[in-house]
Amino acid sequence: MKTAISFNEDQVIVKVEGSIYVEDAAVLREELLRLIENKHNKFIINLAQVDFIDSSGLGVLVGIQKRAIERGGGVIIAGATGVVKELFQISRLYKAFEMR
Repeated sequence: MKTAISFNEDQVIVKVEGSIYVEDAAVLREELLRLIENKHNKFIINLAQVDFIDSSGLGVLVGIQKRAIERGGGVIIAGATGVVKELFQISRLYKAFEMR
């Protein structure tokens, strides 16, 4: 898994590439928590280049969504396709996020 973080006005754009397994999810969680600690609360997580995400990765996104909402922001999931999009649908997590 690789991540690239950029900023657009008050939004943090996180582009993720590869697969997100339990080890990767822990790294992603730390990166996103560090941003929240630095007062960021609006995220766009671009999953267009992600080919798989396990339950740990989904859990990280849910946890970050909760913290962002508590701080007046939120998480938008962008570009999910294929298996990744199916996992959001099967788990019904598409209801917890704005999906683009």
